[in-house]
Amino acid sequence: MRQNPSFTLADEAEIRRVIEMSPWATIMSAGDDGLVASHYAVLLDETRDDLTIVGHVGRPDDLIHGMGERELLVVFQGPHGYVSPGWYGDVQAVPTWNYTAVHLAGVPEILSDEENLVVLDQLVARFESRMPEPKLMWERPNDAAFVQRLAAGTVGFRLTPTRVVAKRKLSQNKPVETIETVISALRSDGPYSNPALAEEMRRAQDARTGGRR
Repeated sequence: MRQNPSFTLADEAEIRRVIEMSPWATIMSAGDDGLVASHYAVLLDETRDDLTIVGHVGRPDDLIHGMGERELLVVFQGPHGYVSPGWYGDVQAVPTWNYTAVHLAGVPEILSDEENLVVLDQLVARFESRMPEPKLMWERPNDAAFVQRLAAGTVGFRLTPTRVVAKRKLSQNKPVETIETVISALRSDGPYSNPALAEEMRRAQDARTGGRR
């Protein structure tokens, strides 16, 4: 991902926030047969306060990616969407796409069977806890044999990144008035309504201006 000083995201707390709210990640590597990509839910390692992540892949994706032997690139995509040149006013302009993205790269550590079970439990709890009647991994009608059998088809990993590239391209290079117009347009009921992107732009703009509008 090409970096631009105007759009660089370097705040680790903000990077963690993006990962936390966008856990559906793309995992990429250069395999024996060329580039390969997989898609899995990935979590921040709750035992760490850095950018270490934990997750799992299904077998045989561990072999396809050379898990534990080759570098992985894990991509998290935050809110993103189309920005119309019509929102800039009567000036020369072209369309663009605003987005937030985080790239973490490194060689992952393979988890033990016991550690993998913990991560699988955390993944289920993270998403199932929002349900009115959560069905957690170890609750009936699941039994230990069922859980162990499913876990055996997965390989858990922990990745402490050796390279981090994060970008928040949210019209920061535009005048404040233009940014406010874009935010309003994204909050409208038009064809490119995108409240999540509007909130990301609001957050970035308030961080830059100290909340002054």
